[in-house]
Parts: sequence; C-alpha cells; structure tokens
Amino acid sequence: MPDTRISELVRKWIDGWVVSRGSSDPIDEPWGWTIDVGQPQHVARHVLPEPSEGDVRKIVAATSAPGTWLKLFAEDQVVLPWVGPGWRLDGPGFLMTRHLEPERTEVPAGYTLTSWTRSGLSRVLVRTRDGHFAARGQIAHVGDHIVVDQVESAAEHRRKGLGRLVMRTLQNTAYEAGARTGLLVGTPEGRALYSSLGWTVRSPMASLCYEPSDAARPQH
Repeated sequence: MPDTRISELVRKWIDGWVVSRGSSDPIDEPWGWTIDVGQPQHVARHVLPEPSEGDVRKIVAATSAPGTWLKLFAEDQVVLPWVGPGWRLDGPGFLMTRHLEPERTEVPAGYTLTSWTRSGLSRVLVRTRDGHFAARGQIAHVGDHIVVDQVESAAEHRRKGLGRLVMRTLQNTAYEAGARTGLLVGTPEGRALYSSLGWTVRSPMASLCYEPSDAARPQH
C-alpha cells in the first residue's frame, strides 16, 4: 500500500521549494506534480513521490526538452533502468524532516553573520571579517512548516562549524515565526550534517536530468 505520508511530505517540500526558487505553482498530475522552473539548464521538473515504472516511462517518452528534471522518491538503482539514454543521474538525495526547537548559536571567531527575511524567505549569510563569502542558507516559510534550501559553505571554510551555524540560525528564525516542522532534501554530504542536528531521513530521492547528445535529440 503506498505511503501517503511521504506524498504529503513531498507536497510540503514542493510548496516551500517553489517559494525559495521563484518557480511556478505546482501543476497536479496523476503521478505527482510538474513545476515550470524556466532556467536554461532547468526548464521544468516532474516530481513523483511514489514513482512507478509505467509512469516514469511515459514521462520519458514525452520529454524532448533538455533541462527537464525528474525527482523520483526512490533509490537510484531502482529507477535508473526506467529512463534510458540521454538521462544523467545527478546523485542521490534524501528527504529529511525535523521538529523545530530553539537552538543555541555562536559565531566562530573571524566571521560575521547577517540574516534577513523578505517575501516569505529568510536568508543567512556568513562572511569573513574582511567580507569574503564563507557560507549561506535560506528557508521558505509555508504555513506551519519551513523548507531549507541552498545551504552551502565555501571549500576553504568547511569543517569550521559554519554549516551548523547556518542551520541553527535558520531553525531559530523559523521557530520564532511559529513554524514547528522543517523539511529539506539533502545531498549525501549534507545528510551527515543534518543528521547530527537531529534531522531524520524519510525517503531517498533520485534526481535525473535530460541531457541528450545532439545525435539523440528529436528532429523537428
């Protein structure tokens, strides 16, 4: 029997992701949702919380635009045989959730932290004392939950507690705004940080992009 809870979580994640990225509203599909993103390398994405081989093959057969993405909440090795040539696997992702609580934060010596909220988005920026970028992250506020997005640290500033600082600052901002649940999709590298901060993996997510060679592109 399908896990309807995962579908609900995926929909909540989507609702925050479109706010965070400024994308179109999700379009309901029998298998999930389509989102128009409108970027050259990310034209649109199809999100399937409970992907089946039949649904994925139908979407693949109807796809001709490079930069179309599939977000399939299943293991990579399960869905990869369903897509065929022209589709690039972008590495595994993990849908994670956390109950939000106030967290103690401390800015490491040598860094400054700036945060602001505008139009449903809260952002955190960490820089060195002389203004160099060190880390950042943002959350989209959607009702009683938030979606964490675009958390990153500059390579030369990793393993200094900045990712933890960004996450805790964002979580505190969300809690103060009344949110009690957080959602995100993390990379394998991010998963370790988020797990250490109390986030729980709810589902794997396979991410694939349509990048056909010139010879394989449909002729019009």
